[in-house]
Amino acid sequence: MKLDLESDKTGFQERAVRRHRGSRATSATDSVIEEVPVALVVNGISHAVMMVTPRDLQPFAVGFLLTEGLVSKRSDVFDIEVREHARSFEIDITIAAENFVQLKQQRRSMAGRSGCGVCGVESLELLDLRPERIQAAPLHAEGALQPAIAIAASELGQHQELMRATGGVHAAAWCDAYGNVLRVCEDVGRHNALDKLIGHLALEGADMGRGFVFMSSRASYELVRKAARMHIPMLATISAPSTLAIDIAVEAGIKLVSFCRQDGCVEYT
Repeated sequence: MKLDLESDKTGFQERAVRRHRGSRATSATDSVIEEVPVALVVNGISHAVMMVTPRDLQPFAVGFLLTEGLVSKRSDVFDIEVREHARSFEIDITIAAENFVQLKQQRRSMAGRSGCGVCGVESLELLDLRPERIQAAPLHAEGALQPAIAIAASELGQHQELMRATGGVHAAAWCDAYGNVLRVCEDVGRHNALDKLIGHLALEGADMGRGFVFMSSRASYELVRKAARMHIPMLATISAPSTLAIDIAVEAGIKLVSFCRQDGCVEYT
């Protein structure tokens, strides 16, 4: 699979604004994060439409396929082509035949069922909330967790290009066991940022069992579920977790750490 991982997309646009301060108003321009519909077409069949910041779309597609369990490994993805339209994007993806058969069976099982309103899933039975135990060794001995979190928290902002420009995006960072930030992906959606990050790591052949993910968001269940599928041993977040995120982390054997700051954090598992 030949991929063009570089993008000339900035991820934001300049818009005219009126800035108000006290009784004064002035005309100016502001950098605003882009949010566009991106259609994922798998082996010629439309699978999903996501609202995404249009950067790193090829890694996003790879990460989405992996973290949603549509493929089990990066080599199951044969080809990816991104097509830009007037106000949207389409990603045409070719996956292995056996994966495509499973995908079609899943789509048939969804047909005719009433919606439950959870993230586009059409039936409660289709929610995959029972992860297998991850196959990765613990990262930190007693006393080593907080120093790693402190380093990650201090370095994250240096890599948040879109956040500095717009003030309106989430970031997903890949850190080594010591907390050094090695890569950051940003997106208007926290789950999209994580998919982009995992897609990059998969394409690079990184060992996802030897580091952790640091998110600028809260810890929601879908972030933990995605991390579990990739056997990532720890998820750290700046904001709070949900009860379901904690439960999935416990079942998967993932260390979940939230309220991460340079001077402290809270470990939930």
